[in-house]
Amino acid sequence: MANTEFSNESSNHSSQASTIRLLFCGSLTPLVFWTTTVICGFVLGDYNHFSRMVSELGTIGTPSQFLFTAGLVSCSILSVLFVFGLRRICLRLKLSTLPVWLIFSYSFSIAGAGLFPLPLRLHGILGMPSIALVLSPLTALLLWPRVHSPSNLRIMACLAFAIMSLGFLAFSPTILGSLPGLKQRFFHVGWGVWFIYLSVSFTQAIKDRQPELRSMHA
Repeated sequence: MANTEFSNESSNHSSQASTIRLLFCGSLTPLVFWTTTVICGFVLGDYNHFSRMVSELGTIGTPSQFLFTAGLVSCSILSVLFVFGLRRICLRLKLSTLPVWLIFSYSFSIAGAGLFPLPLRLHGILGMPSIALVLSPLTALLLWPRVHSPSNLRIMACLAFAIMSLGFLAFSPTILGSLPGLKQRFFHVGWGVWFIYLSVSFTQAIKDRQPELRSMHA
C-alpha cells in the first residue's frame, strides 16, 4: 500500500516537472526570436529594425540567411513543446484547449517562414496562418472560467490582443508608412507577451495547486 502511494506520488511529481519544463519553452520562444533578429541585423550591418521587415533578415543570399532559418525553426520547435505543455495543464484544469491550438498556427507559420525565405512565394503563403494567433487571447478570455484560469487573465489577454492587433498596421501604408518594420514588430511583441504570460502563470498555477493536481492523477 505504502509502495503504491509512493509510486503514485513520484509519478505525479515527475509529470508536473515535465509539464513545467514544457511550459518554460513558452518563455524561451520570444527570447530566441528576438535574439535571432538582433544578431541577424548585426550580421547584415546596415539593417534598420524599424524601417525594414523581419523577413528581410533571411533573404536568400544574405549572410544571415541560415542563422535566421535556424532561429525561426528553433522557435517553431519550442512553441510546439509549449503547446503540448499548455494542453496538458488545460486538460487537468478542465479548460478549453482551443486557445492552445490557435498557438499552433504560429508554430506552423514561423517554421514555414524560416524554411522558405524571401523571395520564395511560399514564404508569404506559409506565414499567413499566424494571423489566427491573435484569436488565442480572445478565446481564452471567453472560454476559460475565472475560477480555473490563471491570475490576471483579463488584463494580460486584452494587452496581448491589443499589441498584436497593432501589427495589422503593416497592411496600412498611410500609417507610419516609413516604419513598416516597427509596425510588423508590434505583432511579435504581442505574441511574446502572451507566451510569457501563459508560461509563467500556468507554471505558478501548478506550484500553487499541487495537492489538487495530485488528486486528479490518483
